[in-house]
Amino acid sequence: MRYYNARYVFGMSRFDRDMLILLHDVARMQRTRFDQWARGYGMTRAQGIILTRLQRQPGLSQNEMAALCEVEPITVGRLVDRLEARGLIERRADPSDRRIRRLHLLPAAEPVLAAISDYKNALEAYLTEGLDKKAQDTMVDVLLHMKNKMTMEAAGAAASKAQAAGQR
Repeated sequence: MRYYNARYVFGMSRFDRDMLILLHDVARMQRTRFDQWARGYGMTRAQGIILTRLQRQPGLSQNEMAALCEVEPITVGRLVDRLEARGLIERRADPSDRRIRRLHLLPAAEPVLAAISDYKNALEAYLTEGLDKKAQDTMVDVLLHMKNKMTMEAAGAAASKAQAAGQR
């Protein structure tokens, strides 16, 4: 295996403190771990994300959900079809625009969401074990700073693109 190859392991050492590689690796490992956990509930990570988003923001449209999940609306439509077939969510007509279908959780989603919350809390406790409260708060502050910068950059790029399109 390559993990026992001295050149491979030595080459890895230069990346062990590279912040962006570490962020990527931790995020990938979290996704992989959640995928494995979700399979035990007959779900995918994407379905879990839809359920948790709807818990925070009930009544999103499929297009709004697709934008939040950074996927195409057709992808969300298929995921919603599966969740709807399991009795976890339903589509309801928008009162002001009947072309729009709003997504809502059904009571059957509550135990699944409770299990997701328990999983998330246990993982966070595991990952932060041995870190004092100040270190945890600093880590969250740094991640929020990075997220805000990236969000503002994306918003600025979109505004510039829209402005350029309007000048044509």
